[in-house]
Amino acid sequence: MRGKTIVITGATSGIGQVAAGKLATMGARMVLVARDKARGEAELARLRRLAPSVNHTIHYADLSRLAEMKRVAAEIAAAEPRIDVLINNAGALFGSRQLTLDGLELTFALNHLSYFVLTHGLRERLRGSAPSRVVNVASDAHKGKKLDFSDLQSEKNYRGLYVYGKSKLCNILFTRELARRWAGTGVNANSLHPGFVSTRFGDQSGGMLSLGVRVAKIFAISPEKGAETIVYLASSDEAANSTGLYFYKCKPATPTKEAQDDESARKLWQESEKLAGITY
Repeated sequence: MRGKTIVITGATSGIGQVAAGKLATMGARMVLVARDKARGEAELARLRRLAPSVNHTIHYADLSRLAEMKRVAAEIAAAEPRIDVLINNAGALFGSRQLTLDGLELTFALNHLSYFVLTHGLRERLRGSAPSRVVNVASDAHKGKKLDFSDLQSEKNYRGLYVYGKSKLCNILFTRELARRWAGTGVNANSLHPGFVSTRFGDQSGGMLSLGVRVAKIFAISPEKGAETIVYLASSDEAANSTGLYFYKCKPATPTKEAQDDESARKLWQESEKLAGITY
């Protein structure tokens, strides 16, 4: 990975932090996107200790807000002459329904639209750096979920885990449609399930949901194990020619029927463009 530039969101904790550290030790230059400045500066210092000869950098943004998604994408595109890999990893689980300043449901905005908008904003750098890669962190939480296009903002009967699972279904559908639309550009796009990982994820969800997540983590795998497929898709020669696939444990896996619905993928893309106010 020497000479490669990787943009990664959600790298100040959990599997994103582990993946960033691993890729940095492999020689990659990491460009972080974070919200919390204290954690961001600590992570940047850690990466510089791991790979002191590389000029890792960081940008700050609230990836639940459309203006912030667009601003940070434009800043990175202006600062970076090439981007070899984009890792969309930031995400969260919320116990109660919350709206962003854009009037969007928070889980949908952060877990799906940030992937969509950031990838759009970096499209020219990714294409100009081909062969390059987009890695979208999804989850098998998508199982049993189906998109209701009349209620993408989950106004009806909000349940935190179910809405989180729908956002992960969005990640897989977005990846499939991105791979289809960008075929022939030299940019591949894949999604993955990292496994159920013991991190700080879900700790701030609120109420009984936070308690349930903490109890379930007794059976979770380590962040190191959870990050393996991210690193694999970002760096391995084996994954270089794969696109539009869903991976688990560094191997292609089969998502649900709903996650393979190309009509839903196309419709989600169109709705996302409208909500974000952009056209790919």
